[in-house]
Amino acid sequence: MRFVLARCAPFAIALGVLGIELSPAHDLVTGPVLSTTPALAALTMGPAGTLAAAAVAVAVNVTSATYNQSWGTQTQLIIGNFLGLIVVTVASVILSNAVRTRRQNELDQVRRIAVAAQEVVLRPVPELLGPLRAASLSLAAGSGALVGGDLYEAVRTRYGVRLIVGDVRGKGLSAIRAVAVALGAFREAVHYEEEVQEVMNHCAAALRREAAVRGTYSQAEPPEVLLEGFTTALIAQVPDEPVVHLVNRGHPPPLVLHEGRVRALMPASPMPPLGLEDLVDGPPAMPESHPFLPGDRLLLYTDGVIEARNRADEFLPLPEIMEEISAGTSPREFLDAVHRALVRHTGGRLTDDVAMILIDRLG
Repeated sequence: MRFVLARCAPFAIALGVLGIELSPAHDLVTGPVLSTTPALAALTMGPAGTLAAAAVAVAVNVTSATYNQSWGTQTQLIIGNFLGLIVVTVASVILSNAVRTRRQNELDQVRRIAVAAQEVVLRPVPELLGPLRAASLSLAAGSGALVGGDLYEAVRTRYGVRLIVGDVRGKGLSAIRAVAVALGAFREAVHYEEEVQEVMNHCAAALRREAAVRGTYSQAEPPEVLLEGFTTALIAQVPDEPVVHLVNRGHPPPLVLHEGRVRALMPASPMPPLGLEDLVDGPPAMPESHPFLPGDRLLLYTDGVIEARNRADEFLPLPEIMEEISAGTSPREFLDAVHRALVRHTGGRLTDDVAMILIDRLG
């Protein structure tokens, strides 16, 4: 709100000067006041806004001089006002360009650091995982330098291939900390826990421990991700048998593409996200099994995919898009096709981060 008012200030001053010039108080010298409008515009609107404010100031000068019939009697004063306005405008445009360039360089640097930090935590999945072909895709929303809270991983273990996709509430350092904690617990537990639900329990316990550590989060940035928020997560286990075992904690259901048709693997007993266990009484989450045959494709994704909207406020029709993609594409080509459809649907305006893992069963 304050930023909007600041951007309106130069034009409000110009209108105020115009009101004075068209009133009986037009004998007041308003030229120096009007010359400040390009300088004020340069602080908030960049070169284009600065030139617009200067154009409005010139229009006010011409209108007041014409209305008050000052061209013959005060020509030197009018020319002086114009010269002062030109000098201030040129200086303001130069200053605005320099400030904008510096800010952009700083923002680019912060973005590079943020992307590097996220890439350390989130690594691309291997293209081949035993009997599976795989690919991953991660897209950041247009949110400045904020790091998102999407997470994913795929690991081959003695129990089969195990995958996780999740979404931490929030952005920034708190979110990436929670992502690192959850993925660290997953990468450790997948090799030692025989039951897939115990892997999920390790992730939940790790997040609880992190939230309980005093001083982990600064007072300036409340730890809403862990203390007041939650993490949705889905863990899938693909053994040698033609099935997939799922433990879903409040996450969007995966989609399986079988013989050209897409089916959502909805949980029979929905469970709350990690961090909200105390709100629900009942048995612990147990894995649910679904057929996953040779030639099938399984897509794990975050809600940024299915909640992407177009200008008509319609959600992305992900199942229909999957069915339209050629069956002969590789997992990478498949995700690239989904990415292109997502960009077309949203017009390139992502409002939430996106993460996807696609796996093909070879045999």
